[in-house]
Amino acid sequence: MAPTSLMAAIERSWPGRWGLDSETSEFGRLVQVGGISPHLAPCTTTALWKKLGPSGPQSYGFLSLEAGSGGQACGLLPHPALFLGGLSIPRNILKGRGESLDLARTQCQEGAAQPSRPLPSWGTTGLCAESHRWHPGTQDRGKGHLRSSFIRELMSAVSHVHPDLLPPEVCSLLNPAAIYANNEISLRDVEVYGFDYDYTLAQYADTLHPEIFTAARDILIEHYKYPEGIRKYDYNPSFAIRGLHYDIQKSLLMKIDAFHYVQLGTAYRGLQPVPDEEVIDLYGGTQHIPLYQMSGFYGKGPSIKQFMDIFSLPEMALLSCVVDHFLGHGLEFDQAHLYKDVTDAIRDVHVKGLMYQWIERDMEKYILRGDETFAVLSRLVAHGKQLFLITNSPFSFVDKGMRHMVGADWRQLFDVVIVQADKPSFFTDRRKPFRKLDEKGSLHWDRITRLEKGKIYRQGNLFDFLRLTEWRGPRVLYFGDHLYSDLADLMLRHGWRTGAIIPELEREIRIINTEQYMHSLTWQQALTGLLERMQTYQDAESRQVLAAWMKERQELRCITKALFNAQFGSIFRTFHNPTYFSRRLVRFSDLYMASLSCLLNYRVDFTFYPRRTPLQHEAPLWMDQLCTGCMKTPFLGDMAHIR
Repeated sequence: MAPTSLMAAIERSWPGRWGLDSETSEFGRLVQVGGISPHLAPCTTTALWKKLGPSGPQSYGFLSLEAGSGGQACGLLPHPALFLGGLSIPRNILKGRGESLDLARTQCQEGAAQPSRPLPSWGTTGLCAESHRWHPGTQDRGKGHLRSSFIRELMSAVSHVHPDLLPPEVCSLLNPAAIYANNEISLRDVEVYGFDYDYTLAQYADTLHPEIFTAARDILIEHYKYPEGIRKYDYNPSFAIRGLHYDIQKSLLMKIDAFHYVQLGTAYRGLQPVPDEEVIDLYGGTQHIPLYQMSGFYGKGPSIKQFMDIFSLPEMALLSCVVDHFLGHGLEFDQAHLYKDVTDAIRDVHVKGLMYQWIERDMEKYILRGDETFAVLSRLVAHGKQLFLITNSPFSFVDKGMRHMVGADWRQLFDVVIVQADKPSFFTDRRKPFRKLDEKGSLHWDRITRLEKGKIYRQGNLFDFLRLTEWRGPRVLYFGDHLYSDLADLMLRHGWRTGAIIPELEREIRIINTEQYMHSLTWQQALTGLLERMQTYQDAESRQVLAAWMKERQELRCITKALFNAQFGSIFRTFHNPTYFSRRLVRFSDLYMASLSCLLNYRVDFTFYPRRTPLQHEAPLWMDQLCTGCMKTPFLGDMAHIR
């Protein structure tokens, strides 16, 4: 008779391993979920328990405890947290049940490089019904089903185990000041460095966003004659995140993953969440959005707009507030007109120079890391690199900012300076010629036959730029914050190397490094592994347990999402898939980092190697070693601080 209970399935599929803590003389039992064979150096049970932190058998077990004489033989398991997770069943569950133990014996010496004989791989261990004894290698013959209450107690046990999932050294592995590589690139081969200005050379404080929001809101009221009631709305910095999509005709702001699916729970109309059922109904019974039909390459419509730059944060906030006011007061409106008016109001803040005026009046308040920008540029020039600047901002604004950060002679650092370039058309439109500017910003009428160091040029196009400079291919590395306007065409059409500046990366990494995030993610993975393996068991009790685990997994997903942003979560991930923003980041950038100053942490001839992120059919060997603390790969321990 085949086993039907979920607990029996667990016992049949995953072997139990018992070990004795020689200090407390208590047994602990490990149910290992990932099916990984231990092949690492052994030591005593006591040493392992002290080293990895568990204080007793109720702690999470990362140990394969093969009890020898005195419980001195054991092996260290690869940490399952980043695979499927694992469970440790407290001993108190088994009290009074009459189960007895038959311990496999494996002799090892403390501190030995290798065990006296290889530790066994995880085989199949079952409950022998005739004797009710555990025998490694036997099958569950199905004649002594565990009591149904055992499943409930297992659920109760595992729900209290996960606070002890991770040893302390697993957290804080990622460095917010590191540079992360999507593609292998050696800085030794880079001869020319190019830069955008806003949010690349010049990092701005978040205090700029409420200024943009308020000015655009007032423009809507005073110039576009929108209702006075909109003035009650203030900027909420924690509402939106970069990379969201806006469906103009449906007035929906939402997060879409790399496969064009809406992440349920992240669709908002105005300031109110839209129920998942309504979202699915709006798109014909599916979460899938046909972006290729509804949005162009640069994410600008016609039906769906993607907000890709940091300046779009106040735009999304204002758009949501205006929609919220109209819906809340029952006012009819045309969605396309409202969207265009808000977009034009935000544009007016830039075109009329309001933002430039605020920054110029108080550069200490708004411009961040100016000294670090100067250090980066000076270091590159000192090593013989050529520099250029291509920005959409006007010369007077750039000049004042660069004087503040670098000094009056800042132009001597750059071989070419181009302002008001009108990116991204600068990279695709051959028709616009370069114009020279004088010190006062006045245009010259002479034909440009070469680009001179120390001079200022306006507009132009990339094709003339390449012809005049002969800077081509992978020896050029260009940095910018906008994946479309700054990087996409350079990588896809011209073969330049590209670096994305993602200021949000610093905060997200600090959240990822917290124990709360690590524990939540690890437990999600453990539950996912259980659900995947146990879904074939469909008796009534098993279905109840599976449903409870599914519910807990969804609750954990929501908790993890809220750590980044209560409405939309991380800019890089949906619950499990990369976001559409992440997909574009990987496609259009060789490197990405929180700020340009991250370059100061690396030599100018440093080679960046992307991690071999496992595909679904590959074993994650690198993360296995990194997260167990078993740095068997040479130099892995030394490199952990920049991961």
